[in-house]
Amino acid sequence: MAGGGSDLQSPKKRKREHAEGKTKAKPRTQVKGGVDGAKRKKHTGAGGYAAHGGAVEAVAKKRPATPREQRLAAKEMSEARKMKRKRHYSLEKELAKLWEKMRCHDVSKEERSKVVSEAIRKMDGKYLDIAGSHVTARVLQTCVKWCSQSERDAIFDELQPHLLTLSRKKYAVFLVKKLIELATKKQFASFISSLHGHVAKLLPHSIGAAVVDYAFQRATQPQKRQLLLELYSTELQLFKDLTVQSSFSLLETISKLGLQKSSVLQYMTIVIQKILEKGTVEYSIVHTAILEYFTIADKASASDVIRQLIPLLTQGASIIDGDEPSIAPELPKKTKAKKKRSSEPLIVRIMQKREGLKLGISCLKHGSAKDRKKIIKSLKGHIMKLALNDFGCLFLISIISIVDDTKLVSKIVIQELAKHLKELIFDKNGRRPLLQLLHPLCSRYLSPTDLACLSYNVPSLSSREASESTTEVMSENKVDAVTDKDPNGLEGTQNVSESKKDPSQRRHELLIKSELAEALVQSCIENVGELLRSNFGKELLCEVAVGGKDNVLDGVTDRIHMLHDAIASDAAQPKTEDIEHAFENFFSSRVIRRMIIDCPAFAITLWRKALQGKYKIWAEGHSSKVVAAFMESPNSEVRDLAKPKLQPLIDSGILKVPDHKDVEK
Repeated sequence: MAGGGSDLQSPKKRKREHAEGKTKAKPRTQVKGGVDGAKRKKHTGAGGYAAHGGAVEAVAKKRPATPREQRLAAKEMSEARKMKRKRHYSLEKELAKLWEKMRCHDVSKEERSKVVSEAIRKMDGKYLDIAGSHVTARVLQTCVKWCSQSERDAIFDELQPHLLTLSRKKYAVFLVKKLIELATKKQFASFISSLHGHVAKLLPHSIGAAVVDYAFQRATQPQKRQLLLELYSTELQLFKDLTVQSSFSLLETISKLGLQKSSVLQYMTIVIQKILEKGTVEYSIVHTAILEYFTIADKASASDVIRQLIPLLTQGASIIDGDEPSIAPELPKKTKAKKKRSSEPLIVRIMQKREGLKLGISCLKHGSAKDRKKIIKSLKGHIMKLALNDFGCLFLISIISIVDDTKLVSKIVIQELAKHLKELIFDKNGRRPLLQLLHPLCSRYLSPTDLACLSYNVPSLSSREASESTTEVMSENKVDAVTDKDPNGLEGTQNVSESKKDPSQRRHELLIKSELAEALVQSCIENVGELLRSNFGKELLCEVAVGGKDNVLDGVTDRIHMLHDAIASDAAQPKTEDIEHAFENFFSSRVIRRMIIDCPAFAITLWRKALQGKYKIWAEGHSSKVVAAFMESPNSEVRDLAKPKLQPLIDSGILKVPDHKDVEK
């Protein structure tokens, strides 16, 4: 062949020689136009290379030269690809423009209503296709939020047969939640009914579990039981009529429906195991199911669940399925709040419900020493958030009451509390961990329900083996009622914590050795006037002033005497219009009366500094209760100090002492 084309071989021959291993790699050749000859796929005759090079030059001339032309060309190409790939791409662009208008804060209701109606009209009949798209799912969600009830009903009716499918899609799930949130009672009941037979399958699903839990939180008590019962047995999934009953515990369900305990245990073990493997344990319905499982689980099964729970609860939200980082480009961390939340361990986030608290306490009580150490270390940097939370503060109380490693607790828990003492002592929840150290499990500061939570234990793992048979025949509500009979909740906590260290020694180490007590007394001195007149602060001030239960603050007695002087100095101030006097204020008068009766040292200091020579002024009116407290004191030295001055006032009827108190005693 002419001109160098003789070296060319037919494609079949080249393919055959390549298969036999006879061909050799040819060097890459550069030809006119800068095109690599090795990348060409077609060669036509002897002049193939030259002809192709000329075509490349022609194409090169058509390529955009300026950066602006390149951007426009790239945009056109991208648009063309999207048009082919997306079925409703043109509609998506139109809806995106309408969405920008309807979601503005400054748009009027009338204008928003018009835009929403226009968007719904464009989407009519295409809701299912639109619900799965990243952009249009948001548009539809916003329309559901702002549209009229009739428009919302039409959307719900069209999507109702597909809600379970949409619940598994990462974009459509938010639309499903919005529909659940705004659904009428009839529509919500219909959705709950559609979940029948699918609850156990959806809970291990990372997206579907969120929908089930969202419905669970908004459901009525019978509807909650209907969802939970499907996790107990296969029969309850197959036969819908069996779920319509008023049982409030798994044990009652087994008894009333005649189920076999062993089969229920086996089925629940499989369901919970799948949930643990997928890591979808942040939902309250899962917490409730696990707590119910504990009521029938044997020791090995309960221990296995707790062993698997602890790593899941202590890892951050950015960790999923082991140690692999979560990949979620569709959810960028735009704010510091989101970044902070992503670093929180799950055990912090589940403290929004009482079931989450019980689950955390069960892991703390029945976990090993290494497990407890892992739990406490995961809380580093999140102690204040727990302390100010309704249930988080109770979890801190459990840590303070159970964990024997006081060095670790002091380093992570106590040190962070000490940095924010002023905020804690005035907060309803923040003061509770401090009060626990000063006066453990006092019913004055903890409700019966709170004490029942703190004494919660897994029956099969409890050291009280005698209660196992009783637990099997009692409902959860009855168990709580029995537990509440112990006002201090000491029995449950002492038996299940399995702590080796003496409680008084633990309190001493956490308060005195950590220097928390000294900082606490100093904070009370600096804020004495405000604490006296505070509803929540007065309680902590009183416990510090009396030295705590069993005189736990004996190591800082000198500082406590300084606090007595500060309280007495505030009470010695004359009446002014700027601030209500300590003897007449609703909160301070009561707490001062209590300190007079409980702490003789304070009573003597107060008498000498604030009442001596002035007792007649305060013997009448609201402040008379403070003066009368000296005659109610069980300490003879306090009574002897005040009796010569107060007895004439009592005889004349000016000062009244409660009849149930024996002033001579």
